[in-house]
Amino acid sequence: MDLLPVTLLTGFLGSGKSTLLTEILRQPDFLNTAVVVNEFGEIGLDGILITHSDDQIVEMTSGCLCCTIRGDIRQTLLDLHSKRANGDIPDFDRVIVESTGLADPAPVVHTLMSDSLLARRYILGGVVTTVDALNGAASLDNHTECEKQAAVADRLVITKADLATSLYSTDMLKELNAKLSALNPTAVILDRHDSTFEHHRLFDTPLFNPATKSMDVRSWLNAEAADENQENGHHHNHANNSDIPHQHDVTRHGSVIRSFTLTFDEPVTIEAFAGSLEALALTQGSNLLRIKGIVNTVDRPGVPLAIHGVQHVFHDPVWLDQWPDEDHQTKLVFITNGIERETLDQFFNAWISSSKGSWR
Repeated sequence: MDLLPVTLLTGFLGSGKSTLLTEILRQPDFLNTAVVVNEFGEIGLDGILITHSDDQIVEMTSGCLCCTIRGDIRQTLLDLHSKRANGDIPDFDRVIVESTGLADPAPVVHTLMSDSLLARRYILGGVVTTVDALNGAASLDNHTECEKQAAVADRLVITKADLATSLYSTDMLKELNAKLSALNPTAVILDRHDSTFEHHRLFDTPLFNPATKSMDVRSWLNAEAADENQENGHHHNHANNSDIPHQHDVTRHGSVIRSFTLTFDEPVTIEAFAGSLEALALTQGSNLLRIKGIVNTVDRPGVPLAIHGVQHVFHDPVWLDQWPDEDHQTKLVFITNGIERETLDQFFNAWISSSKGSWR
């Protein structure tokens, strides 16, 4: 049974989530989409609902389905899938969950990754976060919820950039891009009002692409973007002693969110690596906003292992057919809430000291 991708659409209050969602649902390529929202509201999604109803699921004029959450997101998704399987509702091939403006996206991601029943029906398609071009920088500075929404995103969509017409607002837009790049260097930043913007770019986020039955490791990990971000304007310690880590930490004034990459030169044993991740999730899970990585193991030389975790929960690791390029180093991209790079560097060295190689 093919798994249905679930995309979480989030963004701070007034950032344009519903407007973007309406645009998506009007695209011919997204007709077979089910949308899960907290409530229908008085006018629905910009008037595209056929009618307001006491039913949990209604069909839109676009042909898509809209479903309200009753109880919890887990049961809502299970009920939606059951009705689809029984033919009670039209078929759909993707789900978009729209969260409220103040919601922390981590619990929904956690549910999708950890629940065994959901895992047999759905796959996390990614997190898309909308950010207001005019107010986004201030929201990031003043609201933890906004910062977390941006930190866990696979795609960051800047909205309302068409309103940034003055020199002052153009400078604000540049500042916003810089803030987002520092906060989440692996996310792709898209300008909704750029002439090259395409809606399908919001959904090409998973490691495994169900449409092509293939894996795009480079774009999924996007470690090059993280490395480039770390190279620009940040201190580096390039000591010859391999036991002294390079300082690849992105530190932003007034924020506790950290993003950085740990690199391992030599292969590691699966046992030591798995043990370190288990201990890390147990002790620091709530502060691990996101981890993505590709791992070179002693156990299976030449066969890379892809890992992905959010807080306490990790996806089942995926053995890839081949490395995406000539670089066979282990790379782990972290986004954390207050955990410094040096802390994790010391932690992994303690766990993997018996393995060949050392963290760089």
